[in-house]
Amino acid sequence: MNKKVGLWIDHRLAIIVSLAGEEEQVRLIYSNVERYVRPSGGSRSKTPYGPQDVSAEDKRERRFAGHLRRYYDEVISCVLDAESVLLFGPGAAKNELKKRMVSMGLGERVVAVETSDKMTDRQIVARVRQQFLE
Repeated sequence: MNKKVGLWIDHRLAIIVSLAGEEEQVRLIYSNVERYVRPSGGSRSKTPYGPQDVSAEDKRERRFAGHLRRYYDEVISCVLDAESVLLFGPGAAKNELKKRMVSMGLGERVVAVETSDKMTDRQIVARVRQQFLE
């Protein structure tokens, strides 16, 4: 059976719409990851032109990237049996996910990557049906 998947994704949520024949399934995956808020001011060295405290910021960035990798791996595990995948969403997450899929050898399954704004669940399902039922 040829399964086709449409995937609306941003850094907080992935909405996966699977089409297999006449069956339609919608699944939500939350990342539970929030980009940190940069504190105002920051810490400075007591000496002029001294080193600034960037290790904490670097640690937060690495932690954020690790959370995103786990999130993308969870999303990819839901589309492993798909023949065709449509990626769309408002931000950079769709391109990051495609890059991750290519590195895992799944890049040939991605049929299109499109930029779209926030959409309701019904709009997402309609967009996926439009893509694969043409």
